[in-house]
Parts: sequence; C-alpha cells; structure tokens
Amino acid sequence: MNARLSISRLCNAGFTFVEILAAMVFLAILVPAVVEGITLASRVSEIAERSAIATELGQNKLNEFSLRGVWATAESRGDFSGDWPGYRWEFKQSTWDVDSMTQLDLTVFFTVQGREQSVVLSTLVNPADASTTTSTSKTK
Repeated sequence: MNARLSISRLCNAGFTFVEILAAMVFLAILVPAVVEGITLASRVSEIAERSAIATELGQNKLNEFSLRGVWATAESRGDFSGDWPGYRWEFKQSTWDVDSMTQLDLTVFFTVQGREQSVVLSTLVNPADASTTTSTSKTK
C-alpha cells in the first residue's frame, strides 16, 4: 500500500499550466533586462579602453608639437595613420591671459558602437621658449 501511494504521488507531481505561464512571463521580463545590462557593460568597457588609447595617442601628438616647437605651424587636424585606424585629431591654440602663455588643445575622436566619443588634452606653452609648463586631460 505504501508503494502504491508513492507511485500515485509521482504521477501527479509536476507543474500546472498557470505555474508554467507565470515562469514564462517572469523570463520574458527578466531576459531583456539582463541582455540590456550586458550590452551596457560592454559599451562602457569599450569606451574606457578606447578612451585610454585616445588619451595616450593625444598625449604623444601634443608632446610632439610642444617639444619640437612646431605647435605654431602645426596642422589643425589629422589622423594617426594606418597604425591606429578610427582615431583622428583636431588641434587648436588660443591665447591664455595669464603670464602671456599659449594654450594648446588637442581633441582625439573615436567611434564606439556608432557613437562618436572624444578626449580633450590641453597644455600650456610659453611662446618665448616653447617649453611645456602644465598638462591636463578630460574625456567627453
């Protein structure tokens, strides 16, 4: 008799239609949210990686301009040739009112998942001796 009860309980064990439907609704809500979270994390990771590369490329280019003293005659835009496809730069200079310095700004542009991002690097040079005095960077 005890064995008969166990078999009948096993035959009746399982999920009802309502329970299966509730689980499917829960998954329908949960899966898109998880996928969106993974996509966002991937985008943020790629932006961080490419921003670090853009900052390094921009610092090298800005140092080249300021140390070689060619910032006054440098081109206003360009790219990083075939070595770094997808990265381009724009250069501008402006007068800095304090101490008769010149501010050099280099913006490096790159694209992440169809959206253009940029990193701006700035430094100050003395037009008299073209020596670098300070350097800063910021990401947009």
